[in-house]
Amino acid sequence: MNVLLVGSGGREHALAWKLAQSPRLTTLYVAPGNAGTAISNQQSTIRNVTIPAEDTAALVAFAREQHIDLTIIGPEAPLAAGLADALRAAGVRVFGPSQAAAQIEASKAFAKAFMVRHHIPTARYAVFTDFYQAIGHLLAVTYPVVIKASGLAAGKGVIVPDCADEAEAALRQIMLEREFGAAGDEVVIEERLEGEEVSVLAFTDGVTVRVMPPAQDHKRLLDGDRGPNTGGMGAYAPAPIATPSLLEEVTRTILQPAVDGLRNEGRPFVGVLYAGLMLTKDGPRTLEFNCRFGDPEAQVILPLLESDLLEIALACVEGKLATQEILWKRGAAACVVLASEGYPGNYPKGRPISGLGQPLEDAYIFHAGTARSGETIVTAGGRVLGVTGWGTDLRAALHNAYNAVETISFEGMQYRKDIGWRASPTRTLT
Repeated sequence: MNVLLVGSGGREHALAWKLAQSPRLTTLYVAPGNAGTAISNQQSTIRNVTIPAEDTAALVAFAREQHIDLTIIGPEAPLAAGLADALRAAGVRVFGPSQAAAQIEASKAFAKAFMVRHHIPTARYAVFTDFYQAIGHLLAVTYPVVIKASGLAAGKGVIVPDCADEAEAALRQIMLEREFGAAGDEVVIEERLEGEEVSVLAFTDGVTVRVMPPAQDHKRLLDGDRGPNTGGMGAYAPAPIATPSLLEEVTRTILQPAVDGLRNEGRPFVGVLYAGLMLTKDGPRTLEFNCRFGDPEAQVILPLLESDLLEIALACVEGKLATQEILWKRGAAACVVLASEGYPGNYPKGRPISGLGQPLEDAYIFHAGTARSGETIVTAGGRVLGVTGWGTDLRAALHNAYNAVETISFEGMQYRKDIGWRASPTRTLT
């Protein structure tokens, strides 16, 4: 099969790495890919294509010219822009939701109203487009709040204020200073829930839901969950706090109602549905939905997948997920993100990366913000690499991941040294 994978981040490198293991794969085209997927070109099955993920017309034309049998869309932006719809209209099979279904991530305001309509447990909220009305609401509520830009903001549009002054400053930042651009045209102010966060992702064909191992990511930049929010500084799976009984409850009360609700509203969802949850004393509550694999969650979930990812994607596209066997490996995986100096703010580019060619045992380096400069691989993004280790348990996975981190260096490299602390709070790094 000829497969087109759209995207250029760490998630897409992980998807390419897993798809390349399928015996059904003939050629995998990655548009636009990164230096990591380019290195994989040594496997004759993978080729980078210099088409941006946002160039819908060029991607549709390429899919037709190359007789693409299946397209897998990694990032949320092209899904929200309707790339899946354009490809399907051209007769190309797509693993990824339509523009209408992707609204569940593209608009937090839509998602909150959707959850209320379908009785999916979530926090109290209100939506505003006017700054002064939003300020009035802040003065009226009696509970702590979280402030969110409603649109897509690369995982950074959520602010958790500690006091009323910080809340007002957050609204100014989003609505008046337009820190997140058009994503802040609409703002969601919701009740801040207490508990532990967990990410539960599932494959779906629009009817059947098949849950993946639960993951926990680390959004804050610094150890101890300090510093600004980022796109994610690391992750691990499975998260011990998400027991089998909890996953059954999440499937029954959150994931399946979401898939059924989207289908019943004429927005059938095919692909990966991601629920970001808060485990409160009253049970799981939905913080957000995403319409695709998480990043870096994909880098810890996919190494645990025993089954053929390409076969699963095909089963979803063909509406046959209920009959598809999905097997998962025992053990755990952990990912440590290596970020550029200055991230998540402005950061330099073009800094040479050393140590990438060394052989690793029970670990893999997924490229995110990288590029080639002649024969040298250099930094080209805020999150540069995702170093994933796996093992018989989380401790072994973390050991292998951090051992691999020690082989890599670039000027200004920063990373968290406490990935997995929630699952093993007494762990000390060696």
